Amino acid sequence: MKKSDFYYDLPEELIAQDPLEDRSSSRLLVLNKETGAISHKHFTQIKDYLKPGDCLVINDTKVIPARLLGCKEDTGAVVEVLLLKRRSDSTWETLVKPGKKMKVGARVSFGDGKLVGEVVDIVEEGNRLVRFEYQGIFEEILDELGQMPLPPYITHKLQDKTRYQTVYAKHEGSAAAPTAGLHFTKELLAEIEAMGVVIAPVTLHVGLGTFRPVKEEDILDHHMHSEFYQIPEESAKKINHAKATGHRVICVGTTSCRTIESAALADGTVPASSGWTEIFIYPGYQFKALDCLITNFHLPESTLIMLVSALAGREHVLKAYEEAVKERYRFFSFGDAMFITNEESCE
Repeated sequence: MKKSDFYYDLPEELIAQDPLEDRSSSRLLVLNKETGAISHKHFTQIKDYLKPGDCLVINDTKVIPARLLGCKEDTGAVVEVLLLKRRSDSTWETLVKPGKKMKVGARVSFGDGKLVGEVVDIVEEGNRLVRFEYQGIFEEILDELGQMPLPPYITHKLQDKTRYQTVYAKHEGSAAAPTAGLHFTKELLAEIEAMGVVIAPVTLHVGLGTFRPVKEEDILDHHMHSEFYQIPEESAKKINHAKATGHRVICVGTTSCRTIESAALADGTVPASSGWTEIFIYPGYQFKALDCLITNFHLPESTLIMLVSALAGREHVLKAYEEAVKERYRFFSFGDAMFITNEESCE
């Protein structure tokens, strides 16, 4: 299976640069994964496609302001450090630009010395281990000095940090937002719960893989980076009860999907668990726990469009994307949403 099998043509002006004022006012393309039928809705109409007893799985990870801009202590050169994975209280695995000049021993000052980082090792794929020196609480300093690590295709400055967080973000640790969840407001979630839909939070800290494109033409040669996930006991019970009673498990976002599919047993049950996952889902994959998916529109040739194609079929997905381009949907992180379902509207 080739990377180019998942290419589609996207006009640059359709890449959403800013979040909508009202989170839930985005558009919603509904795709029937069995027939390929497409409907055009607004996101608040997601309620028309949900039923009492359905289990909605959400990723409650919280994005940290992981992008730090500083200056090398010896030359004053500007350096960007993106925090990826915490290795200890003061040491992080990072992505550094420009990387070639950041050899072991190089020191960078942030915020006029409020935070100082020293490169202590170079690890896989050139990532730098950086040990930080500071007075006080690291998280408070990071909140003051750090910026939200927006994807490179977003060139506008984010005015409000909370708009790159879901309204249910809880556990800090992500380098990117689980963007399908950005469409939900607290009010919409309350309405969905009042319908009898069960909400099951899980956690997957979105990491390096979000920033790395698929480089190999044969997608089987692509290696996914590991990300930490956690499924609480209560959420596992909710998911398993929905499966046992013939109701649907609907994941909000590819991160929630990968979390439960990483843990799911052959019979579709999902045990409470935590650990690291490198799961790569592409066409041919047999889903064990997930039935339906709420997601955004993803980059051409990305692992995420491959995951969506595994669920709904590559031809159906590419046709839906072609339709979304034609209808001028907004794409990627701050863009519109898609609901991949196996049933018609419950109106």
